[in-house]
Amino acid sequence: MQIARASNPAGTTAMWVRDRLDGLWCDEDFADWYPRDGRPGLSPAQLATVCVLQFLLGLSDRQAAEAVRCRIDFKYAMAMELDDPGFHHSVLADFRERLTEGDRADRLLDLALARLEDAGLVRERTTQRTDSTHVLAAVRDLTRLETVTEAVRAALEEVAGTAPHLLDGLVDEEWGSRYGRPVRLGKNPTKPKTRILATGNDAVRLLEHLYRHGVDSVAGPRVQAPRQIVVQNYHRDSAGHLRWRTAETEDGPGLPPSSRAIVSPYDTSARYARHGHIISWKGFSVHLTETCAPDGPNVITDVATTASTTHDSKVLPGIHTRLHRRG
Repeated sequence: MQIARASNPAGTTAMWVRDRLDGLWCDEDFADWYPRDGRPGLSPAQLATVCVLQFLLGLSDRQAAEAVRCRIDFKYAMAMELDDPGFHHSVLADFRERLTEGDRADRLLDLALARLEDAGLVRERTTQRTDSTHVLAAVRDLTRLETVTEAVRAALEEVAGTAPHLLDGLVDEEWGSRYGRPVRLGKNPTKPKTRILATGNDAVRLLEHLYRHGVDSVAGPRVQAPRQIVVQNYHRDSAGHLRWRTAETEDGPGLPPSSRAIVSPYDTSARYARHGHIISWKGFSVHLTETCAPDGPNVITDVATTASTTHDSKVLPGIHTRLHRRG
């Protein structure tokens, strides 16, 4: 049994959570997540436990659902009957969407820590440490020109899906060849100056067209993104001509700082960051705090996700405030 447990960390965790804690959560903890009427659904406490085991083993949604159907340790952790057929894998995605609303994730962490404290695994005034790591945004790595081009394409796709008649008189065959498929220009595209000017003029023309029709104020995020991206990458000279922004400020306005520069029209909150000369990424930072007492297990007590450009020292006051609130 000891050898089997050593080679199966998820099984060990599942049995330990069930035996020592009787589960990290109960269904009553999720009462405000779901409507009071309608047919009975799956146990949210079980789904939350599956998400923990899924993360521990690095499983996809399909693999996690299959593990619930076939693996005894998963069924044991969730107090399921051995012949329970489990659930469809799409349920996990729906559960995670509910989890991202408001402060639900923090509340679940608070509940788990309370049960760990009752079991004597987390104590007051124990030694803790905080460190951060990078989180990649779920977007393609684009050059500046690709970002502008893809922003125009994404806006056209969104308008075409909601109000295609608005594109009459604007989109022609040439626009179709430019923006008909995801852009892939690379760092050294052919005729870069021509592409830069043409894409910028197309973006301005699109924005002006949508403004005349009163669309940009009520449209979705992909229609809103090009306005910011154009301003960050272009400026107008004294003659009113559109010009590409450069890092040098002598010839005109420079580039925005990384803390404001949009790197993808599909996630306008992601940012570019670099630590030293080795690590660079586009996305976010996550700051994890865990106990590190020599006589007990390491338990995560706080998770903070910030922009990738946020310095670690700026996050510590908020972490300390939350730790104090949790006791």
